[in-house]
Formats: sequence, structure tokens, C-alpha cells
Amino acid sequence: MDWLERIAKLRQWTRSGTRAPHKPLLLLYALGRFQRDAEGGLRYSAVEQDLQRLLAEYGPPNKTTPAYPFHHLVGDGVWEVRTDRGPGSPGSGVRDLRETGANGRLAPDLRAALRREPELLGRVARLLLDLHFAPSLHGELCEAVGLGLELAEAEQLSAVRRQRDPRMRELVLTAYEYRCAFCGYDGRIGAVPVGLEAAHVRWWAFGGPDEIDNGLCLCALHHKLFDKGVLGVGDDHRILVSQRFVGHSPAAREHVVALAGRPLVGPQPGARPVATAHRDWHARQVFHGEPRPGTAT
Repeated sequence: MDWLERIAKLRQWTRSGTRAPHKPLLLLYALGRFQRDAEGGLRYSAVEQDLQRLLAEYGPPNKTTPAYPFHHLVGDGVWEVRTDRGPGSPGSGVRDLRETGANGRLAPDLRAALRREPELLGRVARLLLDLHFAPSLHGELCEAVGLGLELAEAEQLSAVRRQRDPRMRELVLTAYEYRCAFCGYDGRIGAVPVGLEAAHVRWWAFGGPDEIDNGLCLCALHHKLFDKGVLGVGDDHRILVSQRFVGHSPAAREHVVALAGRPLVGPQPGARPVATAHRDWHARQVFHGEPRPGTAT
């Protein structure tokens, strides 16, 4: 059985590039637990809060519940659920899962494969990360679910994912003249830019092209905040800051809150600005909450 192919084809609710990372998040959490205890299960009532926090932080902006993937992942052949009554899930209702003592874990065949091929766990985890989350979030997401992955496990899985354009970073940084589009940071060591990254507006995992009009040159801080939904880009190419962001220190106010309403820095004349379709996707699928009123001029 090709487990990578099965994982790559998880059935998810989707429409017009909508993010639905519920099943991938549950699987990543289960893989982290498997690393620590290959025989243990996940009792829904015990892990519900952990899964809810993962969905709130790494899921789409709309409110959702971990009960849905806990039940429906069974249909993908990679997960099983038992209750106090015996095998089988009681359904996707939160109360049913709690009251029946629902306990989930990776399917028996998948657990056996992970024991036979220890490297398979890292390959499955990397595949889930690549297919469903922005690269800037991979490290902290592994920490959040308790996954320990070696750098050597970041191998190319060309059979199940399309290839990225290696020129993307240089094209985007050149278009924005090696300055962060949000704060203008342009640090270098000698002639080499440092702390500047090419951010996809519409994530590569969700069909975002490796093109200038889907990219922003951002410093490492603002790239992370952009991918976490704290920052966004409005219809008038001004910076959006989520009202959900809270920061009372002078640094938080200066580097984040004060950005609200500022125009983007760049791109240079002749370079294509961020396309409306990609800005709209980020606003719907990544940006959290309502934007703060613009105070900058």
C-alpha cells in the first residue's frame, strides 16, 4: 500500500481554494503522539482542547470543531475509532464523542508500516506540511504537535507534489528592491540580503503560482505574521492588521499595530503588484478577524 499517495488524497471539503486542514492537523497530532507512544490512543475528551487550539491557530478563520475530522478521517483508511461500546465512531457530534468515550488512533496497517519503516513517519509528516501549510509555519507546527523531524527527512516527494520555481525568491526580492513591503527593512551582510524572504500571498499548497503578482518581499517577522493571519493586504494595497492581535510593548506597537493603513512599500515601477484574486484568497482563508482602523498616513 502506498501510504504517501493515500495521505496526499485525503478527502476534504473544498471549494474555490478553501482551506480545510482539519484532517491534516489531526494526523500530525496523532503522528506526534505515535512517536512518543506507538501503542497509545487519543481519547476525544482528553485531546479535544489540544485539537481545538491547533484549529484556532493553524486552521481557517471561521469557527470549527475537531469532532469533524475525528469522525470523518475513518473513511480515508488511515484512522480508526472505538468507543466504550466497541469498534466504530458514534458520529461527528461533540456530545456523542465525549459521552461514548471515543478513542481514536492511526489505522492498524498504517501503524504496522510506521514500525517497519521508521523513516515513513517523517515522510508522511513532511507531505502533510507541504500540501496544507505555508513553509514559514512548518517548524512551529511540528513543535505544537510534538513532532521531532530530522532535516534529512525533508526530501523531495516529486511523485505527489509539483515542483517550485527556484527563481521565485530572486524575482520577488528584485521587484521590491530588497525591501520588506510592510516595514521597508533592507538589511544586508556585505552585498547579501539577510532576513528577507519571498512570501506567497496565495499559498503554494493551494495553487498559488510562483509569480511576482503572487509574491511579497517580507522580513522574517512580517512573513510569519502574514502567514499566521495577523497581517494582510487590502483592496487599496494598504496593510491590514487584525484586531485579534494584541501587543502592548513599544516594539509590538511600532512593528505591527502601527502598520495598519500604511501603503505597501513597492513594487518598483514596471513590476506587477499583488493580483486581486490572490489578495482576496488570503483575506478569506488566512487573515483572522476584522482589520484595525488605519491610523497611518
